[in-house]
Amino acid sequence: MKLPQTVNILLLGSGGREHAFAWKIAQSERLEKLYIAPGNAGTRNCGVNVDLDPANFPALKQFVLNNYINLVVVGPEQPLVDGVKDYFLNDPEIRHIPVIGPSQEAAQLEGSKEYAKAFMARHGVPTAAYFTVTPENVEQGCAFLAEKVKAPYVLKADGLAAGKGVLILNDLQEAQQELRAMLDGKFGAASKKVVIEEYLSGIEVSVFVATDGRSYKILPEAKDYKRVGEGDTGLNTGGMGAVSPVPFATPEFMEKVRTRIVEPTVRGIQEEGLDYTGFIFIGLMNCGGDPMVIEYNVRMGDPETEVVLPRITSDIIDLFEGIAHQTLHEKTLEITPQTAATVVCVSGGYPGSYPKGMVIEGLPEGEASAPNGSVVFHAGTALKNGEVVTSGGRVLAVTSFGNSIPEATQHSYQTIDRIQYDGKYCRRDIGRDLL
Repeated sequence: MKLPQTVNILLLGSGGREHAFAWKIAQSERLEKLYIAPGNAGTRNCGVNVDLDPANFPALKQFVLNNYINLVVVGPEQPLVDGVKDYFLNDPEIRHIPVIGPSQEAAQLEGSKEYAKAFMARHGVPTAAYFTVTPENVEQGCAFLAEKVKAPYVLKADGLAAGKGVLILNDLQEAQQELRAMLDGKFGAASKKVVIEEYLSGIEVSVFVATDGRSYKILPEAKDYKRVGEGDTGLNTGGMGAVSPVPFATPEFMEKVRTRIVEPTVRGIQEEGLDYTGFIFIGLMNCGGDPMVIEYNVRMGDPETEVVLPRITSDIIDLFEGIAHQTLHEKTLEITPQTAATVVCVSGGYPGSYPKGMVIEGLPEGEASAPNGSVVFHAGTALKNGEVVTSGGRVLAVTSFGNSIPEATQHSYQTIDRIQYDGKYCRRDIGRDLL
């Protein structure tokens, strides 16, 4: 099967990742119309923003029928974990419309840390030792911390916690106290179950895979920066920047990733009969040259998407077609060797409380590209009285190309310096640790 030659697409989401997808989709000659639900102030330059809640599946159905949608692309994880793919497949009126993303069960690879770890164990995917704790076996969990793992101690909420459900602690007593607090609802329903993990020492890298459930393509890898302060200090955030390619992700290292992690993951998906047509984000730790899996995500990462998609030079709708109709092995993935770097501008106070509604000035006119070739992806922005204003903690992701990490980041910082809003903050050391 194939998509029509020209395609109407509904893209779900409103962040920087979705703006990057919209920007890439809009470049395709095969695009007829692109709708983004709900989108942001930047995505309106790539298509039509529609006031739709991605969690309202009946409303999505009505929209795709009314607007002759041929393909639905899901950006964030929540609709996938909530079963948007299953909703479409189980409705005779819309089951013919492909959804880029896994089924609800397959989405448990991100929706449940325990599910993911058990999947890895079944299929021989290298990962840290773990123990699952519930209120019923909390004493065993405390004993596991004391006897089976060494500091630092890693505690992960089993469910989705908006990137905030992981604690890394150096003191055993504090770790045992926090374990009890998590089970008592520190992260809400997400931490009714907690996974204790062995701490992995090394440097992180994000690997992205497109799969139709049988074959796969490995997309450009990236490294992101999660802490708010320079030198990787301060609180964890959703991500303060990213670079791609990653210098230590050599062909030799990536071959280990392919054979030890990607192959058994995709094979496991197929053997277990999981419906998975979409993207797998594999968070890895490079432990002395050997890749170990930290976690799976069932969608593209943010802000990594803002450096991964710009490096792909082939047609993304063609890629979607291969994913949706299990012809991915027939598709060609072309990647530029140039370096891409994105720097995230956030609101003052983020990741704590922060003001909203700050007017943003100095944005490139019309399309996202700035004079020096930077692309300004909107993350937390909105339109108010004709002006672009801040509406979230992470406001913009400014992506640039270069022949090196310093050149690419310099272009992004030059663009950022032209953009102004009250409380603007960004890290000035993105990529510096890789030099």
